Parts: sequence; C-alpha cells; structure tokens
Amino acid sequence: MVNSVDFGNRIKKIMDFHELTASTFAEKIGVQRSSISHILSGRNKPSLDFVLKVTDNFNTVDIYWLLYGKGSFPKNKTTPTIQPQKKELASTSLPSMLEKQLIEVENDPQKKIQRIVVFYADGTFEEYKN
Repeated sequence: MVNSVDFGNRIKKIMDFHELTASTFAEKIGVQRSSISHILSGRNKPSLDFVLKVTDNFNTVDIYWLLYGKGSFPKNKTTPTIQPQKKELASTSLPSMLEKQLIEVENDPQKKIQRIVVFYADGTFEEYKN
C-alpha cells in the first residue's frame, strides 16, 4: 500500500527538481490544484490515473520510485526498471479468458474493449490499450 505522506513528499521532490509550484505542476499533469493540495497534505491517496499522469509527463520519474520510494530520482539509464512478473493463473490462462471475453463482445456489437489492466501481487501492473 502506498504511504500517503511519503508519496506527497516524493511529489514535492519532483516539483522542486523541476522548479514548479503546485499550481503549475497541477496544470502540467492536467489535474485540479486542490488534488495536488490534498495529496501533498496526505489527506488523499493518489489514484492510478494520477500516478500515470505524473509518469507520462515527467520522464525523470520512475513509477516504482514514485509509489514506493525504491530506486532513485531522477531516474537515469542505469536505474534498473522493474519488470512485471508473469504469473500463472490457477484455473485458466489469460489468453483463453481474453478469447472468451472477445467472443462475448463480438456477440454484442455495442460493446468494445478499450483497455485491459493486469495487476500483480507485487504492486506492478501492465496496461493494454485498444
């Protein structure tokens, strides 16, 4: 689980490094200023969307460092990247589950898969967009 206070401190570190105020940081990642204020104070926990906006807009930020404080900031080419672990599913494989979902979607033309997110027990995830 992400520690809200530590996460807020890492956001402050990013803002200081890039010489941004909370308002300019919020504008750069496309969130409201109040969202930044609540995260910096530790009142709110960050959403996945918030985390992705930070890492998408700041290539110096490693997602693992942002979430857990492990690794380094700013990230550099020698910083190891955390690779998602491939896990076996107990009863069925992921491809067969996806094939079943795709067949169900094909039978209902109004439904369309936009994205699939796979979350792992170690806190990592993979996102697939259509």
